[in-house]
Amino acid sequence: MSWRNPTSATGTMSLRPNHLTPSGTMSWRARRTPEHGAAPCRAIGSAAVIEVDDNAAVRVCTIDRAERRNAFDQQHYHALAEALEQAAVDDTIHVVVITGSGSAFSAGQDLQEMAALADGSASGTNDGFPHLLDRLEAFPKPLLAAVNGDAVGIGMTMLLHCDITLIAADARVRVPFSELGVPPEAGSSALLADMIGWQHAAELLFTSRWIDGDEAVELGLALRAVPRDQVLAETIALAGTIAQQSPWAVQTAKRLMLEARGDRSRAARRGEDAAFAELFAGSSKRGTDA
Repeated sequence: MSWRNPTSATGTMSLRPNHLTPSGTMSWRARRTPEHGAAPCRAIGSAAVIEVDDNAAVRVCTIDRAERRNAFDQQHYHALAEALEQAAVDDTIHVVVITGSGSAFSAGQDLQEMAALADGSASGTNDGFPHLLDRLEAFPKPLLAAVNGDAVGIGMTMLLHCDITLIAADARVRVPFSELGVPPEAGSSALLADMIGWQHAAELLFTSRWIDGDEAVELGLALRAVPRDQVLAETIALAGTIAQQSPWAVQTAKRLMLEARGDRSRAARRGEDAAFAELFAGSSKRGTDA
């Protein structure tokens, strides 16, 4: 795995996407706060999809697709992965926060695009999802989530790869896979039970039911629930406290925690991928046709 250093010779931030959709519209909107003294970077392409803001040593990455409740298409998967790549090698950034724009954190996979890619009516490849998961799984710095609204599918399962989650008390979260007739994703077949216990994970995976922010905290999926209009500010404040500690000590703690987890996430993902392949190959009557 390789990371590119995003800092130019002048010290300004340069976001250069290396994964483009067929239309070439991958783009960014990025700016540094006055503490950094750098001019905003221009947006690349026709529409910015990830908004990047730096608050001293804390970088906030906002999924910027409020009109689709921040559903992930290939463009968004690659863009968020690229944002994590840039933050990983930027020595001025100590902590990253992920949040959503508008009233949702993320509605999950863009099902319209997924169907179009599956039936061949749209060009392109479905490689954005593993690209993002690889980056989440190995991110070397503290990664926090500010869940400002509903989190479904990948919007929920990415939380299993975050170190700390703060959630709006009235936000709703669920893993919808059994209702959709598909296997779990993103390593959730192992990581959800690791985080909240086997029985709680089994209930959520088997029933696809919603939980609110307070229950997410009770189960251990989130650290604490706060009013919706305070969740981002409180997450940034916590990230700022972490950023004031020794970067080496914090990143070493993160590395050791990931080493202790071992290969569980990747092994779970391999099993999940095999189950998806079985489903879509038509070799099983399970799924939406059952």
